[in-house]
Amino acid sequence: MSEFYSSTIGKKFWVSLTGIFLMLFLAIHLTANLMLIFDDTGELFNRVVHFMGTNPVIRIMEPILAIGFLVHIFLTSILTLRNQTTRKQGYKKQKLGNASSWASRNMYILGTVILAFLIIHILNYWWKFKFCEMPTTSYGGQEMEDGYMVVSSLLQIWWYDIIYIIGFIALSYQISHGFWSAFQTLGWSDDKSRKIWTVLAYLYAIIIGVGFSIIPIYFLLK
Repeated sequence: MSEFYSSTIGKKFWVSLTGIFLMLFLAIHLTANLMLIFDDTGELFNRVVHFMGTNPVIRIMEPILAIGFLVHIFLTSILTLRNQTTRKQGYKKQKLGNASSWASRNMYILGTVILAFLIIHILNYWWKFKFCEMPTTSYGGQEMEDGYMVVSSLLQIWWYDIIYIIGFIALSYQISHGFWSAFQTLGWSDDKSRKIWTVLAYLYAIIIGVGFSIIPIYFLLK
């Protein structure tokens, strides 16, 4: 069993498993973030953030999510570098283009862009929410941190919005390949169902990319 997990197939298994976990997290994260544009008072978003910050189940999931991110990034980097070093020289670009999508051929570039964006995102939001002094507000006598003020003020900076949109466009491209690839690696896809998984992959990638990009665009147009 240990040989399986240390093998290339084993690494792909963990990449697929953590990838599906992270895609589920993205759906939840998008749902929470859309509260930013559904309620201009900020109450809805702040209540969601307060719930997620105080709910014991979610707080337990935070370190699991962090480990999932690290494992996914580490193993994906290993597999990508291995593919690049073992790729035969002189491989025809035309043949490569017919055999794979642009996203699958540029996963390392996309991953680098996403990692850079993730670091910026963590420093500007997660770090501030966890370790910095936050402005507060109250609703019905219940005091809570005013996350809406922190997020909305940052999303009114046009150059940060561009970084934000580029980051999620890169993520969408990666999802468009990683979605169906994950299910294929886990053995949940065959020749008949692959077309369905591929369509679902593009659909989910579009939802994530457009959904997250709408938020900075909304604040720019306000």
